[in-house]
Amino acid sequence: MNILYWILGIAVLIALWVILAYNRLISLMYRAKEALSDIDVQLKRRYDLIPNLVETVKGYMAHERQVFENVTQARAKAISGGGKSLGEKAQAEDTLSMNLKTLFAVAENYPDLKANANFLDLQRELADTENKIQAARRFYNGNVMALNTKIDTFPTNILASSFGFSKIEFFGLDSAEEKQPVSVKF
Repeated sequence: MNILYWILGIAVLIALWVILAYNRLISLMYRAKEALSDIDVQLKRRYDLIPNLVETVKGYMAHERQVFENVTQARAKAISGGGKSLGEKAQAEDTLSMNLKTLFAVAENYPDLKANANFLDLQRELADTENKIQAARRFYNGNVMALNTKIDTFPTNILASSFGFSKIEFFGLDSAEEKQPVSVKF
């Protein structure tokens, strides 16, 4: 009779562990999805600021048409998601960031523009948004790391594979050009 209680007790403990581990994986997965949504909110904010910035700068930098076209094209590609995968979306966002850095670098050569209150407000707003995007990326990647670690860690990996949990892609900088300083050529 004692052995039956031990077996029953072990079965109950295993069942509790399965329930807790499954619920933890679900919780981590939803946190990662929420964090990705936070990135999208900040990216939308940036997309909304860019046309105002371009219009403000156009009057001062009439002969810098290529810079405006690059920013506009990069914005359009980023809005469309840059592709199907998260890596392609990250690449499109990196390209947009690079083009915005170039725009601000070129703007340095226009003293009247640098003194324009509207331009300064938009520049501050965009810089704040870029910082929020970076924070949202770090938050997302932290949640993805926790989920992926749980999926790879024994014995949870057995449970994760049994229930079809798979690792999630990080939202990172893959672009070598994004890691380089902006070069401005005249």
